[in-house]
Amino acid sequence: MQSTDADPGADPGRPPADPAEPNAPLEESRTPADTAEVVQMPVRPKHLSPSSASVLRQCPQRWKFRYVDRLPDPPGEAALAGTFAHRVLEDLLGLEPTERTMDSARAIARQTWSEMEADDAFRALDLDPDGIRNFKWTAWRAIEGLWDLEDPKTVELIDTEAEVSVEIDGVPFIGYIDRVEAATDGLVVSDYKSGRAPGRKFSKARLEQVLLYAAALAELHGTLPARARLMYLGQRIDETIVTAEAIAEVTRRLVETWEELQERSATGDFPPRPGPLCGWCAFVRHCPEGLAEVQRRHLAGALRPDAPALAEAV
Repeated sequence: MQSTDADPGADPGRPPADPAEPNAPLEESRTPADTAEVVQMPVRPKHLSPSSASVLRQCPQRWKFRYVDRLPDPPGEAALAGTFAHRVLEDLLGLEPTERTMDSARAIARQTWSEMEADDAFRALDLDPDGIRNFKWTAWRAIEGLWDLEDPKTVELIDTEAEVSVEIDGVPFIGYIDRVEAATDGLVVSDYKSGRAPGRKFSKARLEQVLLYAAALAELHGTLPARARLMYLGQRIDETIVTAEAIAEVTRRLVETWEELQERSATGDFPPRPGPLCGWCAFVRHCPEGLAEVQRRHLAGALRPDAPALAEAV
């Protein structure tokens, strides 16, 4: 019986690489090779985001591949469908409350589709007509999944796609918040997720992202938001009360991650950390340890059959 404990990590609803991530520029530009390249000069990271911090904790070598070597990491079909859904929901919530209907969402989706068709990453998928039809249905199921969670007419919107760039306990932090709204108990910070909701044992760790957004807003405005939540479209909402204790905990982890990154950047030591997420790593072909891990888990029946890295390892 196959285990489904492996959590693919990155949200399929977003492109894996955020253009504002804390990439570490080198003294000169470099062109990614087909195999991993050893960094010979110090890395100088500028900031951390929730996603880059998560990547470093998962696997330091994966962080290096993405942010230093800049190896190709194109978003897959699920990630692009999620990106499309995010765009539609952002525009939908920008309407007057009475206009936030499913018919409005359909109209926005039709208008947004031309942008997606022209996107280089989408064109690189090279989908046939059936594939395009499936892509549209995947995106639309995520969009209409908002109504399974709430009535968008009732949302008292403050901001969407809010960029936050601030120091949190000395750590330069950057992020993009899908939604900030006002509620009777205070501000609510929300992030949409279009991929499959994780098992409950992963929920607390995933909430760290929105708690960091809450910490950033508190730094900017001087007041803690009331709640932080992840909205798994069409599935469920994972929510937590924002407390000083919760903020202190995620801030401590952020500081630890930043200090680890500084140490690794000074030495160029970014070792692999094989585990279940190797099955979802875009760089597995560059990593002998990752390939071996994928093969081992596959032979043991402990890797989900939809793990993309299987195509590289078997």
